[in-house]
Amino acid sequence: MSRSWSASLIVIVALIAALSLLTPLSSLLELRRTDPDLALALIEELRLPRTLLALGYGAVLGMTGAALQATFANPLASPDITGSSSGAALGAVAGSYWLGITGPLALAACGAAGAALALAALFAIAGRRSETATLLLAGIAIALAAGAGTSLLLALAPSPFAFYDSFEWLMGSFVDRSLPQAAAALIPAAIACGLLASHGKALDMMALGDDVAGSVGYRPRRLAVDVVALSAIAVGACVSVCGQSPSSALSLLMRHARSRGDIRVRRCCQPRRLVQSSFFSRI
Repeated sequence: MSRSWSASLIVIVALIAALSLLTPLSSLLELRRTDPDLALALIEELRLPRTLLALGYGAVLGMTGAALQATFANPLASPDITGSSSGAALGAVAGSYWLGITGPLALAACGAAGAALALAALFAIAGRRSETATLLLAGIAIALAAGAGTSLLLALAPSPFAFYDSFEWLMGSFVDRSLPQAAAALIPAAIACGLLASHGKALDMMALGDDVAGSVGYRPRRLAVDVVALSAIAVGACVSVCGQSPSSALSLLMRHARSRGDIRVRRCCQPRRLVQSSFFSRI
């Protein structure tokens, strides 16, 4: 049943991606007959980056959320609730409008640094194994503080049009992104998510408690630092290119709808879980 469900979701996501690339098909075929180069450019330069970013961003949110849930031993942990998305936005705005950074890779590094600082602040304020209410309040406080810092930096930016230039990006958008930008976001995110997946067995033990993880030879503190750093890199790279996206809330709801109350990281990182997050990011 699980394999058939996974296969069905993969087919649905593939169909949605194909529709995003090729709809309306008749118009594209007519354009291909009259101007093949323009038709190819429409798909490669406009639609393909948008589709890849939407699918990749959803998968990143699903995997990092599952890893953070195990690390915090709390089913409400996710990149947006922990404030890392807001921290990544703050880092990207600071790098763009105050440090004069324009390259996509450099902006991705600024976003990752901001996300890492936000998650480090959460560790310092709430603690890694805090109660749900404490985690939520600390995460909301960090997200609000980072959002206020972003607004302040934009208000004091040398450019008088900073707010207007960054509004669409701060709201989250996949429009007008290029393939190099998609690569700048998805390649670091894919590497970070691959390393997260390699820690799946250790995170399963972490979900059962630090004592259980330590008894089988894992180092909980070191593992927590690795998860925070890798999640910050993955989320920061995506946020620096795509902006802050509300799809993280949908991916969180989808994980809880399917989790049935237990946190199993290797199960959450299976293709079915990633496809679910990617599917909702396309809606």
